[in-house]
Amino acid sequence: MPEEEPIDPSEIGEGDAPPIEEAPYKIVFEANKCIAAGKCAEVSTNWEMDITTGIAKPDVYFFDESDLDHNLDAAEKCPAKKDRGVIHVVDRRTNEEIAPDPNGDGSLSVDW
Repeated sequence: MPEEEPIDPSEIGEGDAPPIEEAPYKIVFEANKCIAAGKCAEVSTNWEMDITTGIAKPDVYFFDESDLDHNLDAAEKCPAKKDRGVIHVVDRRTNEEIAPDPNGDGSLSVDW
């Protein structure tokens, strides 16, 4: 069986994305691993807890500098995956994960 290529963060959600110039950042969210701690919703206006599912959800997946800080905070505060987080903020210009970046190298730290 051939080895699968790692997921390229630049490809996730790009089909419906606004131009990079308008929204240079995006969220990659591992919803299936959300533990419903609500830390993201406490620190970010982009995140809310869904009453029907009990998990978090973002209002938008693509955003600009004006929404960067609170989305970074949400990614950093997420306690899922033993504090490695399930909210990933990716710089679409460089295709690097800028938060939480537990590997310290900008690689997308999803477990798919």
